[in-house]
Amino acid sequence: MKLYSINTGYFKLDGGAMFGVVPKSIWNKLNPADDNNLCTWAMRSLLIEDGNRLILVDTGIGNKQDAKFFSHYYLHGEDTLDKSLAKHGFHRNDITDVLLTHLHFDHVGGAIVIEKNKMVPAFKNATYWSNEQHWQWATKPNDREKASFLKENIQPIQDSGKLKFIEVKEDIAFSGNVTIRFVNGHTHAMMLPQINNYMGRTLVYMADLLPSVGHIPIPYVMAYDMFPLTTLQEKKAFLQEALQNNFILFFEHDHLNECCTLSMTEKGIRTKDTFKLEEAGSGK
Repeated sequence: MKLYSINTGYFKLDGGAMFGVVPKSIWNKLNPADDNNLCTWAMRSLLIEDGNRLILVDTGIGNKQDAKFFSHYYLHGEDTLDKSLAKHGFHRNDITDVLLTHLHFDHVGGAIVIEKNKMVPAFKNATYWSNEQHWQWATKPNDREKASFLKENIQPIQDSGKLKFIEVKEDIAFSGNVTIRFVNGHTHAMMLPQINNYMGRTLVYMADLLPSVGHIPIPYVMAYDMFPLTTLQEKKAFLQEALQNNFILFFEHDHLNECCTLSMTEKGIRTKDTFKLEEAGSGK
């Protein structure tokens, strides 16, 4: 089994929204905001080579929305999904499975592209994976969250006939070395892929349960979360388990840190070491 970090680009989001009730005087030291109160965030996918399967976890924001939409998010950087795949010797047509942690636009936007004025799957040879509970949540969205669920990102997946659902069952097997964890605080039935036995360790793709190293302290919960008290409970339980079992945490949105391990401090569970995925076997 091999893992590859796939950076699809960077965007900006309001720092207050990303850190919730935490005062700017505190969070601004973690991810300094610009003059518009916007902070830079990554959109980092994970490519998993597991046996005969090449699994891509999340797809970034894509490029099919109009200029007005993108003007809100200030996309920047030279990285793209295709460039990052090519860096490791892959093409999007090599992907066998696209695992979507959830269907917010910055996670699923790259799953669909426009070809000849038609919206089609970006990964022509891949099966797309969601779960039925989250799919229903996204396709019949609440008023607060519906701006994050864009029909053009979601409906064409189903129309293509390439959509399959994962059973919502804790630690359900997805592939030989990948199981799925389910959390509900950020959005209903978000999936966190857990890669087992990677260089003798367990690695978890954190999606939006822990967007960055800066979100490890328990009260640091995004204002975007639908159920913040649920997020608090899920973070507490996960961090305790991750600490006890020396998990590697892989971050989707941290623009500086790809991975970290944890340690117990006087202030609670905090970051121990940060490192790139390619350094995961170095003993940190």
